[in-house]
Amino acid sequence: MNTFVLEILTPERSFFSDNVLSVIFSAPDGRMSVQAGHERMIVELVPGECQIHTENRWRSCFVSEGFIQIEPAVTVIFTQAAEWPEEIDIRRAQRAKERAEERLRQRKSDEEYRRSKVDLARAMARLGLTKRKTRL
Repeated sequence: MNTFVLEILTPERSFFSDNVLSVIFSAPDGRMSVQAGHERMIVELVPGECQIHTENRWRSCFVSEGFIQIEPAVTVIFTQAAEWPEEIDIRRAQRAKERAEERLRQRKSDEEYRRSKVDLARAMARLGLTKRKTRL
């Protein structure tokens, strides 16, 4: 099986670095998959679940907004935040969701609206990942 190096980097830490078979993430146009030998490109990353296929298993994590640099043998995800399901503080994510929803209702400015939409997407992705993982 062909593998490639996947690195997930945040401003605070190197979240993940290993050989993988594929990675699936959320882009503005929907879900996207990368496998070994993928053509070079840079893709915008939107908050959501990132699925990592190693030789032994699939793992899921939350990634925030950022971008992905794809090369045939190495893919690097640059994201503002990345968390494994067990690292997500569910109460904090629920409060963030509620705050973002309230800011969206107030709609003070276009910039505030855009920021609130991103905050809401982040919170919903975190909550969705934790809810699904606790049901498995």
